[in-house]
Amino acid sequence: MPLSVHAADTSPAAAVLSLIADDMDSVDLVIARRLDTGVPLVSQVSKYIISAGGKRLRPALLLLMAGALGYRGEQRFNLAAVVEFIHTATLLHDDVVDESTLRRGRPTANESFGNPASVLVGDFLYSRAFQMMLDADDVRVMQILAEATNVIAEGEVLQLMNMHDATLDEDAYLRVIRSKTAKLFEASTRLAAVLAGVTPEVEEACATYGQALGTAFQVIDDVLDYAGDASETGKNVGDDLREGKTTLPLILAMQRGTPAQQALIRGAIEAGDTTQLPQIVAIVRETGALEATRAAAAAEAQRAIDALRGFSANPHAAALLQLAAQLLERRA
Repeated sequence: MPLSVHAADTSPAAAVLSLIADDMDSVDLVIARRLDTGVPLVSQVSKYIISAGGKRLRPALLLLMAGALGYRGEQRFNLAAVVEFIHTATLLHDDVVDESTLRRGRPTANESFGNPASVLVGDFLYSRAFQMMLDADDVRVMQILAEATNVIAEGEVLQLMNMHDATLDEDAYLRVIRSKTAKLFEASTRLAAVLAGVTPEVEEACATYGQALGTAFQVIDDVLDYAGDASETGKNVGDDLREGKTTLPLILAMQRGTPAQQALIRGAIEAGDTTQLPQIVAIVRETGALEATRAAAAAEAQRAIDALRGFSANPHAAALLQLAAQLLERRA
């Protein structure tokens, strides 16, 4: 029986993820065990950022996709922890590069422990993740995670190069987020396919789902920088602009705005200036850039849903569909 998704099927994301609550507990046990180290500061910083909350979407996707494909082996817990370690390492390094002070509603690790500790603990998490990959004893798993880590690093450098560049277009923007954010989503769902031993065609469908979902997730995140509530999103409105990031809402606002509005946004991006943030937020809204950005995210969410057409119906596969359908309701 093929899968289908209907508006009436929607339920809170927490209910969707409750399907894998026991699996996530097993992943947390792996994380706790593999964070054990004789260097107290490493454990302290690692546990600080990992315990900060968050949706754990990347390991959750691996577990959900594994369930959708009928894989129940223990290796899914190990690789889900690997994915979370890689993601956490990128957060530690990101916050240093971006000079961020707030994440998930509390001080970033670099704010609490300093930049050197954050960078070095990020390095520890990367190396520990690669140690854990060996447990899978599968060259394909190593290839997927090595490529993902490399592409993510390239995406970070691309974003750094694009800072304060108001000429960035939509294609260049998408290239960055598909490298920096969506690649680990893609790797998570592809890993589940490899563990399940599916056909190359099904593996590609799983990877497409992950990439599309990750892209939509980041596009919505960029919407929240101009339409979110800091108490819900855990970051300050205007943080992206302050860092000189040219995100899709700004790109579309400049395309649609008057010459004066374009000049205002361009100057703010180039200077990383948020003194006129209220006016810029107003322009983003008045030009319809927020709605257009949400429409771009909706197209990616639909691409994720389409990738699962033909999958056998089961609770895990249905949950994957619901995650894509509910993504556009995200407020934090």
